[in-house]
Amino acid sequence: MSLITTSQVVLDLAAPDRAAATRTLAERLVESGRCTDLSTFLADVTKREATMATGLPGGIAIPHARSAGISEPSLVFGRTAQGIDWGAADGPATLVFLIAAPEGGGDAHMQVLPALARALMKPEFTEGLAAAATPEDVVALVEAEIGDVVPAAAPADAVPGTAADASPTPAKESFTLVGVTSCPTGIAHTYMAAEALERAAAEAGHTITVETQGSVGSKAIPAELIAAADAVIFAHDVEVKGRDRFAGKPTVDVGVKKAISDGPLLVEQAIALAAEWKADPSKAASTASHAASAGGLTSKVEADAHWGTRLRQWLMTGVSYMIPFVAAGGILIALAFMLSQISLGDNGPIEITKYNLTSGDAYDISSGFDATSLTAWAALLFIIGGAAFGFLVPILSGFIAFAIADRPGLVPGIVGGAIANTMGAGFLGGIVTGLLAGFIARWIASWKVHAGVRGVMPVVVIPLLSTLVTAGLFITLLGGPIASLTESLNNWLTTLSGGSAFTLGLVLGAMMGFDLGGPVNKVAYFFATAGLSAAGTAADAPQLKIMAAVMAAGMVAPLAMALATVLRPKLFSAPERENGKAAWLLGASFISEGAIPFAAADPIRVMASSLVGSALTGGLVMLFGATLRAPHGGIWVLPLIGNFGMFLVALAAGVVVTALLVILLKSTDRSLAVVDAAATI
Repeated sequence: MSLITTSQVVLDLAAPDRAAATRTLAERLVESGRCTDLSTFLADVTKREATMATGLPGGIAIPHARSAGISEPSLVFGRTAQGIDWGAADGPATLVFLIAAPEGGGDAHMQVLPALARALMKPEFTEGLAAAATPEDVVALVEAEIGDVVPAAAPADAVPGTAADASPTPAKESFTLVGVTSCPTGIAHTYMAAEALERAAAEAGHTITVETQGSVGSKAIPAELIAAADAVIFAHDVEVKGRDRFAGKPTVDVGVKKAISDGPLLVEQAIALAAEWKADPSKAASTASHAASAGGLTSKVEADAHWGTRLRQWLMTGVSYMIPFVAAGGILIALAFMLSQISLGDNGPIEITKYNLTSGDAYDISSGFDATSLTAWAALLFIIGGAAFGFLVPILSGFIAFAIADRPGLVPGIVGGAIANTMGAGFLGGIVTGLLAGFIARWIASWKVHAGVRGVMPVVVIPLLSTLVTAGLFITLLGGPIASLTESLNNWLTTLSGGSAFTLGLVLGAMMGFDLGGPVNKVAYFFATAGLSAAGTAADAPQLKIMAAVMAAGMVAPLAMALATVLRPKLFSAPERENGKAAWLLGASFISEGAIPFAAADPIRVMASSLVGSALTGGLVMLFGATLRAPHGGIWVLPLIGNFGMFLVALAAGVVVTALLVILLKSTDRSLAVVDAAATI
């Protein structure tokens, strides 16, 4: 059935005001059977008008609403010679489209409404409506713009909001813009604003991609397009979804109607901001820094990635949010042990674990803190660090679930992680509850529910049901076996010594040196950081040795490349020698990626050498029994490394072996003798 018929066209609309005009047009829908409850529909349209008047510049009005009184998406067109005040600043409306949508209208038919909204921004379309002689002319014009009732699917690679027919005129400098448009109902203004911005950008010789967060859903602008954009335009009357994706970009932020009436002005403002930021890079740096510190929660999960890649990204999201807790708790506990050893002697690290906040005796620092006592300060640091450590598994679990299901995953994930921690399931339990909570929350969020329930879904229904199911399954079925497995793993790690510890260190070290910050490197790092949650407060826990081995091995490659460029500079190009200078600091700071420029230029030799040297360092650190509670830092956390002298010996051994191997392998290839000349041409 067509969206509009000749019986839904009124070419001589006569009404004293917008309410009467709306009723006259709505009665045509009653006659055609598309409106089953006139009073309900009129009340919904009136409520929408109270939110924001729907009169637009150019003598157009688009009263619209979703309503339980409408059975299918429909249009009614009215034309009035005298004009009706519809709230537009430039005068009365002479062309009126009443847009009626079913309350739950989410099917393919709803896609024609955005098409109409875009058409209303085309002068040729509105001029045709004004000149139409018969209802048939109006229907033909509308159907020419919106096609069939059920439109053909867009190409799979279509970019949201891109004007396919726009051919920009040449400009002195072309800028790339991105934008988001949205309005309370997501039926008309959202798409009209997008069309206005696209036309304005094309006419000015620029490129814009607009994400329409409206009634037919939205396809997110790809991250690479946002990264390449010079500026952002937000035209919205409801909160932009995923605003944090655009952090650090010059932004024009206005109401949705501003884009419809002043699209060229907004494009001008965006271009001016972009040019200003290009001239003064400090503006971008300042905004990016603020966004990083004040922005919302984010995850780097690629929706189109292979399943295995997404699984790794889910896990790494959890780890990335867990690491600050690990760093704060681990460093505080390490400092507590250092101070307790000074204050209480060799038994200090054991004695300090007796201090608490609840016993009411001499060990309770909350009842009497002595600021002049080194032991009191050690106890304070230990208790705060232990509190931070208590959040490791819940945060790991919560943000794995967040990466899968966005915010709806946080509550079941964190609660599930806390239960896993209580049951002794450790980080393995946290991983399981995180994945389980994420999938359950995402599934519940996908339910199609009545409009009356939709508003309480994210705050009541999703957290209630997903938490109940996740926690219930873990307590009754999964928790016991995983807790037993965790206990077995901890027992195995505790028994490691000599050859077995060295072998584990070799494997982890090789993983760290294999792809220099890539997936294999990250798996080893994840194993080490997640294991810190099981280390407790023991000063010599095997998990602390694993963390030390992983960090030392991750420092080897960049330090070795830096050393090799000093020992045999002629084997490296001028750019590589410059990279070598930076690699000293990067390697010392445990940033394995400092060796990537060398691996990119000569992958076989560099990665083979790195793998051998990093494996040697990892094995030696485990064999020597060096420990580390901080998950990052390199030389900057050297005082917190247990047996740090042997840690440095192991690190030096791997660096020297890697550097010598690189030099040897490069020296056997005579073509590298002219690398400097070739690289500097």
